[in-house]
Amino acid sequence: MASQGRKNVHGKAGVRFKAGYTKSKHENKLRTLVTDLIIHEKVTVTSGVAQDLKTLADRMITLAKRGDLHARRQAASVLRKVMADENRTALDKLFAEIGPRYQSRNGGYTRAIKANVRRGDNAQLVIIELV
Repeated sequence: MASQGRKNVHGKAGVRFKAGYTKSKHENKLRTLVTDLIIHEKVTVTSGVAQDLKTLADRMITLAKRGDLHARRQAASVLRKVMADENRTALDKLFAEIGPRYQSRNGGYTRAIKANVRRGDNAQLVIIELV
């Protein structure tokens, strides 16, 4: 057993365990990815991230289909404030273009296609795109 001492610092007692990847980092990554998916309508991720991204993207499109002020504010709390075009943000593109496109569809707004493996660590890549 390692000696007792300060936790999560390098030194005499050493670091037994320190989580390098927290829930907040995971949520921030998903926020960035769903914003990129709305802007480019296609994004490549690993298979572990794909299901969480699909869930969040479908939720954002459902909010865009509702189209009211409360739905816009809920989506704005998730999406990043980046420009999709020269004159509109990702939130504007979601509510003006993507929401009306799926007005008659009841779910299943995204598609996951298995791609090749990543060269560095052999991770399975998945292409997530809007249907």
